[in-house]
Amino acid sequence: MGDRGFNFSRKLNQSLDLGAATKTGTTICGVVFEAGVILGADTRSTNGETVADKDCEKIHYIAPNIYCCGAGTAADTESVTGLISSNLLLHRKQTDRPSAVKSALTLLKTTLFRHQGHIGAALVLGGVDSDGSHLFTVYPHGSSDALPYAAMGSGSLAAMATLETGYHEEMSLDAAKNLVTRAILSGVMNDLGSGSNVDLCVITRDSVQYLRNDTSNMHRTFRISSKFDDRQEAVIDYSHCGTATRVLHAN
Repeated sequence: MGDRGFNFSRKLNQSLDLGAATKTGTTICGVVFEAGVILGADTRSTNGETVADKDCEKIHYIAPNIYCCGAGTAADTESVTGLISSNLLLHRKQTDRPSAVKSALTLLKTTLFRHQGHIGAALVLGGVDSDGSHLFTVYPHGSSDALPYAAMGSGSLAAMATLETGYHEEMSLDAAKNLVTRAILSGVMNDLGSGSNVDLCVITRDSVQYLRNDTSNMHRTFRISSKFDDRQEAVIDYSHCGTATRVLHAN
């Protein structure tokens, strides 16, 4: 018996092949403390199974009082945060008023929802404005949550376990910095896509501190061969905190 009605097989052959999703790795988190917000991120960038960059910046500038951590495809996170930052700059020049954190949140959600998840950007947005301290998570499809502490990325399970164990209300600056650092290091130690150093960004009503490579975790031990010695072991400290590189040889 022949087919009856319209045959959709030709239309199915013309459908767009989206391909397999790209596996990415990151650990990002944020904490609200008594005077503001602290954001944290690792610095490893991967290309498949290869470490592409050991010192990648994942905390992006949005406004003088607002910053955003990005997980997912590096090009997508940099593009979408740069777009929102430019829009907020134009708004500040037109109104002569500081940007509100919820304005940045609305722009991010609208942009991501419009593209229905095809922009690979999972974000932790933090900032301080006239309404107080704010911390939001923004998902690639455009949904969001407002939380006192948050973690995203492939290392987020380990990071969230650390945050849930150590967080309490009205944390001091030092306690919050220590908690965020431990949360990022938990992701680094339990996720192959996260690694290298820890970046922090401390946002208060009066100032912003971007602590690049606040904690260095890039220590490597390996063996090298030499034409003079049978075997040598080298321990190299790749510290980006201003210290000289040390090379220790032992026969």
